[in-house]
Amino acid sequence: MKAFEIQAWGSVENLKLTSRPAPTPGPGQILLRIRAASINFRDHLMLLGSYNPKQRLPLIPLGDGAGEVTEVGAGVTRFKPGDRVAGLFNQRWMGGPPTRERLRTTLGGPLDGMLAEYAVLPEEGAVFIPEHLSFEEAAALPIAGVTAWRALVSYGSLKAGDIVLVQGTGGVSVFALQFAKAHGARVIVTSSSDEKLERARALGADHTINYRTKPDWERLAWDYSGGTGVDNVIEVGGAGTFEKSLKCVRSGGQVSVIGVLSGVATNLNVLPVLMTSIRVQGITVGSRDDFEAMNRAISQGRLRPVLDKTYSFEEAREAYKCLASGQHFGKIAIRVN
Repeated sequence: MKAFEIQAWGSVENLKLTSRPAPTPGPGQILLRIRAASINFRDHLMLLGSYNPKQRLPLIPLGDGAGEVTEVGAGVTRFKPGDRVAGLFNQRWMGGPPTRERLRTTLGGPLDGMLAEYAVLPEEGAVFIPEHLSFEEAAALPIAGVTAWRALVSYGSLKAGDIVLVQGTGGVSVFALQFAKAHGARVIVTSSSDEKLERARALGADHTINYRTKPDWERLAWDYSGGTGVDNVIEVGGAGTFEKSLKCVRSGGQVSVIGVLSGVATNLNVLPVLMTSIRVQGITVGSRDDFEAMNRAISQGRLRPVLDKTYSFEEAREAYKCLASGQHFGKIAIRVN
């Protein structure tokens, strides 16, 4: 089969198209013919070698992928050939809280990922995809979709009338906007691009803030909330935005820490967290239970992931470059077959 491998750290030029023996499923496993994959910021960091420099190479990258089951091993009961499924990012996290063991079974590092024609997965490591979605749309779900769902619903107890602040317009952020609106919440979106903010408004954003022209965006968000603060901040910026997130969240509200786009370390006054009972919640994607609950909501509401660009399998390097540029809105897909 054809597969892309990271063969050395540091550059997209080290992502090589190679050939590997076609895999076969063993007992309890399924053979997935991958139809589409999608790329996340984690994959960019992995390629650079900054995510886990101790990761063994070569590595097939990407934690997101969807396709059809072509063969099942002995004892498989969850799936049959022809079923349309997506792989779990955390292959051994079925439900309950995250554990160190569960978080070590992730696709695209340390396990081989989805930028290949085929993958063998344990039958418990996949879920059915909503019938109305294409494979490209379904491939957007495992990391960005589940992360947004867990931040807002599993941990955030999202309900109608809540106010959610979404930083940026990448994959997780756009999913968060869609899920929040589907639950009847009000949404504030920040971005440095007026064009992207216009697209966010078209998806239902109630308020938008250009943080380059309005660097005190946390004050505007506070005003938009009616002077009480927002209920949940989708914090993807990291060190450069975290303190502002603490300033615009309500007493007892949640800051969902998801990304580190502006850095990983900062000096921080922790007193506001203590004095206003703010909950700072790290989000590490989610479990199969989260994925299946999200898929039920997507099917019921006929929601569709927002795909900014779709590349062919041979154009995988271009997909990486697009993500690194930060110019995308929503998700970037790769059509595999």
